[in-house]
Amino acid sequence: MTKRLTKAMLTGTLLATALSGIAVPAYAQRDPAYAAARSAGQVGEKMDGYLGIVGAETPELRRIVNDINIKRRAVYSERAKATNATLEEYALTAGCQAILATVPGEKYQAPDGTWATRGAGAPMRDSRCP
Repeated sequence: MTKRLTKAMLTGTLLATALSGIAVPAYAQRDPAYAAARSAGQVGEKMDGYLGIVGAETPELRRIVNDINIKRRAVYSERAKATNATLEEYALTAGCQAILATVPGEKYQAPDGTWATRGAGAPMRDSRCP
């Protein structure tokens, strides 16, 4: 019963996320350094809704990732309250959406926690994704 309720809540959160246009809130704040790091496979979308560094970390990559993740957390927190979800539930749903929004060649976190490169097909999805 609880699992079904959680799945229903996440599905509702996903719908609210898609309708509110903030499935990946940091996209609107892309700067050239972020876009370059993303296309080069230096950063990728994580299952938890946040951006991660793939491979070697540099101070500039850490700055970019921290800045975006701080902004995402603020949006997730606000939207979680508005949808009666926990921050973690909302972030997971946003992570599912962000991974779905990747394009071929971009990195994302696979369900087993490893980094994968998006191919022509759909990305591997976590079983918790609505």
